Amino acid sequence: MTTTGITDWTPEELPDLGGKTFLITGSNSGIGFEAAKILARRNGHVVIACRSEEKGKRALSELDEQGAGRCELLMIDLADSASIRAAADEAKSRFGAIYALINNAGVMQTPEQKTEDGFEMQLGTNHLGHFLWTALMMDQVDGRGGRIVTVGSIMHKFGRIDFDDLMMERSYDPNSAYNRSKLANLLFAMELHRRLEAAGSKIKSIACHPGYSDTALQSKVGNPLFKAVYSLSNALFAQPATRGAWPTVLAAADPRAESGGYYGPTGTFDARGPVGDSDLERRALDGPVAKRLWERSEELVGEELKV
Repeated sequence: MTTTGITDWTPEELPDLGGKTFLITGSNSGIGFEAAKILARRNGHVVIACRSEEKGKRALSELDEQGAGRCELLMIDLADSASIRAAADEAKSRFGAIYALINNAGVMQTPEQKTEDGFEMQLGTNHLGHFLWTALMMDQVDGRGGRIVTVGSIMHKFGRIDFDDLMMERSYDPNSAYNRSKLANLLFAMELHRRLEAAGSKIKSIACHPGYSDTALQSKVGNPLFKAVYSLSNALFAQPATRGAWPTVLAAADPRAESGGYYGPTGTFDARGPVGDSDLERRALDGPVAKRLWERSEELVGEELKV
């Protein structure tokens, strides 16, 4: 991974973002929405991509009040490859070069269920959906120095990739499935960085995480006990979603953010605190595992990701 020495970062350090387009999945609420607001205030052209038209329009209405940046809505369901392909076609017809493709959307600790394509829901949405989305959108990312931003989680540190049971069909656990999907996100981000660098590309692959932030994601978990625990722990320990969005904005818009970097809170357990270079679990830097996951992902989604 790459370190830059960035410490105690705040959005006040951002330059004017006029002329730059930011496309954020899952941005009608939570971390994605807070990041969209910051980018819009800095004059960025922000596209929020989400699966609920009603929630998207409501978010868009609030975004329009944030600043000079133009804001638009794109419909996408990352648990459905047909929706992803349709969204990519629409994005290519509506938008020019994308400065930052921000892969933010995700589901967390869901009961055992499948995507439209038969994948385990958390790996299928959080990793495979974004893998296909990136493969389809790669040609639209600004080749002069655009970036693909992958939003990970501190929970990747507890993840394991089991290629013999990638979809957890033998034994499903919602926590392990989530941790696996977030480790997959970061394996992908670092492998994409390596491939872009080897190809001599100016496009950056940058990862980030929000620490422990109070968002609606925790309220949507399937287990009622987890919901109760999160309700209490959020009130006691979590930082506001706005602060949780800062690493995403740093990765997406700060000129100093480097390909191969991983940004997030740097306080206790990386859960909150000053934003800067964060710590990746060694497993997320395993090149052979990342390469194998990349190749398996291409097989599963039926699309080659060319850099």
